[in-house]
Amino acid sequence: MDNSKQDVKRYPRNMIGYGANPPDPQWPNGARIAVQIVVNYEEGGENNILHGDAASEAFLSEIVGAAPWPDQRHWNMESIYEYGARAGFWRLHRIFTDAGVPLTIYGVATALARSPEQVAAMKAAGWEIASHGLKWIEYKDAPEEEERGHIAEAVRLHTEVVGERPKGLYVGRASMQSVRLGVEEGGFTYLADAYDDDLPHYVRFGDRDQLIVPYTLDANDMRFATPQGFNSGDQFFAYLRDSFDMLLEEGRAGAPKMMSVGLHCRLAGRPGRAMAVKRFLDYAKNHGNEVWFATRLAIAEHWLKTHPPETRERPSAMDKATFVERFGSIYEHSSWVAERAYALELGAAHDTASGLANAMARVFRSASPDERLAVLKAHPDLAGKLAAAKRLTADSTSEQASAGLDALTDDERSRFEQLNAAYVEKHGFPFIIAVRDHDKASILEAFERRLDNDTATEKKTAERQVERIGELRLKALLS
Repeated sequence: MDNSKQDVKRYPRNMIGYGANPPDPQWPNGARIAVQIVVNYEEGGENNILHGDAASEAFLSEIVGAAPWPDQRHWNMESIYEYGARAGFWRLHRIFTDAGVPLTIYGVATALARSPEQVAAMKAAGWEIASHGLKWIEYKDAPEEEERGHIAEAVRLHTEVVGERPKGLYVGRASMQSVRLGVEEGGFTYLADAYDDDLPHYVRFGDRDQLIVPYTLDANDMRFATPQGFNSGDQFFAYLRDSFDMLLEEGRAGAPKMMSVGLHCRLAGRPGRAMAVKRFLDYAKNHGNEVWFATRLAIAEHWLKTHPPETRERPSAMDKATFVERFGSIYEHSSWVAERAYALELGAAHDTASGLANAMARVFRSASPDERLAVLKAHPDLAGKLAAAKRLTADSTSEQASAGLDALTDDERSRFEQLNAAYVEKHGFPFIIAVRDHDKASILEAFERRLDNDTATEKKTAERQVERIGELRLKALLS
């Protein structure tokens, strides 16, 4: 969507996702949960003046609250990172190879280049080695072309060191442009710079739907190195176990999910934390075929095959003429509702029937009393003269037919005519009800009951029914 060509505001964030009814991922062999574990390999790719950076590293180490040292090396920080490469990696390697659980490595390209034996061990174990960028540095202030160049060089160096290009990308310390630049690079099966869901999903950039396999910062050993994080292996294990149990319970109830776990060689590779990892693997493996242990690439490939991207209407991406043509009839003979709704701050949350219904209802509710009354008066009588003359709108014709109002007996038609006349005489507008929520008998019951309301009460009731009719019409269009 090119918002620069539209004189309207569009909200770029997606606040709805899959909503209340996520898709069944159909994990292999009927698994109720997919467990995906990442080991971040960053040691040797962190901030260091040896690497051409301005200062020493200050993030995710045993030195909580560390500050960067400009133009200086930091012996203690370097030593902590070196532990991850020298000892932590091999401890985690033994744990996961002994357990037979596949891993995804988020490999910083420059770190991989400085660790050939570890790379050989990753490859021998059959692990996926995804890209964690060129360097493990902060990109929030990086010029776009610099970051684009780093991604390209990360792919080149990764391919040179590993022997094949990475199919996944996780920048980590990302900028607002990192995901888009990953899409534009063109060769990644999935991107992982998102924490927004328990299932893979697609984001659209231009004419491409890019698969996102979300990552995690909560089921992540980084919380050992942040304030109010995990203080002991027991806390980490308990959190992993509870996350697993919740997602497994949802999977057993018919809504399977994906559980991501994030580890770092210098953090989870320490003995007291590595035991928590081992205990979690034992716990999860005890659930047998209910669990699918998978790499992120395996999950991505499964999702692409099982749930390929779908082409669907996106109201928030339409130009005004298309939007009004498509939705101008939702409120009976009142296209101004759609025109004003188009001017709202629409986004992905309004690309669903209920979301767009809310936007249009906002316009209707904020309209003047005379405008709202005009909408009420635009509605036809139920089973009235317009229906008999086949002069209803297509929506009204279909709706009245759905409740059998196109096939009334003579007595029923006479009763509707009497009620219509009495209602309009008393209230000044036609009786309005969302007929798709009712059958003929319940419509007549509501008609007779609401006829006794005072006009102010009935006007509010009719307005809510207009909104409900709009929602039902949108569900028929956008389902």
